[in-house]
Formats: sequence, structure tokens, C-alpha cells
Amino acid sequence: MTTRDVCILIPTLNEEDAIAGVIGEFRQMGFSDILVIDGNSRDRTRELAEGAGARVVVQSGHGKGQALKEAFDLIEAEYIVMIDGDGTYLPSEVGLLLDPVFAGKADHVTGNRFANLQEGALTRLNSAGNKLINFFFRLIYTVPLNDILTGYRAFSRLGVERLDLTMAGFEIETEMTVDSVKKGLVIAEVPITYRARTTGTKTKLNPFMDGARIIATIYRMAKTHNPLFYFGLMGFLFGMAGFILGLYVANEWFTTRTEHIPLTILTALLIIVGFQLFFLGILGDAVASMHREVLREIYRNRKER
Repeated sequence: MTTRDVCILIPTLNEEDAIAGVIGEFRQMGFSDILVIDGNSRDRTRELAEGAGARVVVQSGHGKGQALKEAFDLIEAEYIVMIDGDGTYLPSEVGLLLDPVFAGKADHVTGNRFANLQEGALTRLNSAGNKLINFFFRLIYTVPLNDILTGYRAFSRLGVERLDLTMAGFEIETEMTVDSVKKGLVIAEVPITYRARTTGTKTKLNPFMDGARIIATIYRMAKTHNPLFYFGLMGFLFGMAGFILGLYVANEWFTTRTEHIPLTILTALLIIVGFQLFFLGILGDAVASMHREVLREIYRNRKER
């Protein structure tokens, strides 16, 4: 495998202070297929990217997720490296991500920023939010990844073709990771460096709004991958609400002999619904397990061909 088999994909939005340097480093290493998918930048990003030797396409919609989906449809290379254009990642570390896919050991490789997080690269709030999201992901999907929000990734062509991406915003990294797990793709994680932003570049991520959307995406997608957690959590909440309400009703009866018929009925309904949701999760988990096995067998047969 050579650099000619690889497309470097760079989503951008107002990255004029860093984009030329990022592209220049990749070109110095011999990468000629460099695609910049631009989200209608209002600065000189597109002009500088073209001047540095990249092919520039302006996305038709809005959002990083929509840009990446559009770009994947344009790329014909056997391997794809995705990297942000803000200068926070090192192009020189691209080999760390490509080696596992070149060797056929992975379909999707993610770069773990926390392995070498430089001072000032993430605020305390963003760092805490990232760790919370990663913990939530590991809890639900039981996959030992430490950085599912990384913007530095490598894919095989088959890996990209198997992804069904729907998110339009910053939830796209989460969806890529979760969908890879659901489809049974082999995911590898490698340590990378994450630098502070180049002077003049600003993050587009809202730590509260986008963080909430990412967590909601992780939980919502658990419905088909880990139904026991998805329905079990709802069953637990319903059951606990019924239990607490039942304690109040029982206390009122034993202390004052006051009857709360409506609350008693509500207590019974909450507990029954809780148990039903829990058993629904058990059944769903069995179905999901069989579905994953079928997908793995289909994927294995495609690779053998």
C-alpha cells in the first residue's frame, strides 16, 4: 500500500490560519489525493487550500456530519484518513492510523488524543465532558475506547461503505464509532498527539448543547445495540418511581390509616411497566445478539471474497 491509495479528507469551516500548513505537511509526505470539504467558510480557507494543492468542494448543506457524508460519496480511494483542518492534529502521525488498516487488522482506526494531550489543547470543561461521554459509551457498548470524539481517523473503503450515517452535526464522530460497533467492524485505537489550536482558530463546538446531543445520540443508538441497557434503564426508573410512591402510600396507611386509592393504582402501574420494560430489554438483547452474529458472518464472507 502507498500514499496513492489514500485520500486525506479535511472538513473545514473558517480555518485560514491552519489549513495551508496541514495540507502542506501531507503533501511533503507524498499524499496527493487531498479533499477539503468546506462548510461555506467566510474567510480565505478555500483559496488557501487550493493554493496548497488540495481539491476543494463546498458542501451543499450545513454541519460537519453532513459534510463528511457528502465527502464519503465523492471519494474513490481504498483508504480514507479524516483529520480536522485546525492544526490540532499532527499529519506526521498519519502512519499510526494507517498501519492497522494497511495490515488488514482494522476497518476503522481512531486516534486517542488523551494519550498525549498537550497543555492548553482542551479546557477543563471540555476535558471533563469528553471523559464523561467516553465513560458513558464504554458503559453502554462495553468497547474499551478512550476517545470516541476524536477528529483523526482512518478507514478502509469497506469500513466506510458499511456505515449508515444520519447525523448532520458534531454527533457524527459518535455515530461513526457506535455504528462501527453495531456493524461488527474491527476498531483499533492508537495514541496520538493533540495540540492547542493555532492562533486565530476557534472551536465550533458548544460544550453544553453539543455535549447533550452527543450523549443523547449514544443512548438513542443503544436501543438497537444494547436493548437491555436502553429498556432496562427506563424500567429501573419506572420501577423506582413506583417503589418510592408505594413507600409513601404504605406509610400513610400504617401511620394514619389514610387510603390513597388513586396513588395505589398508580404505584402498581409504575411497577408493572418497569418490569415489562426490563423483560422487553432482555428479549431485545437476545434479538440484537443474533443480529450481530449474522452481520459478522456476512462481513466475514465478504472479506474472504
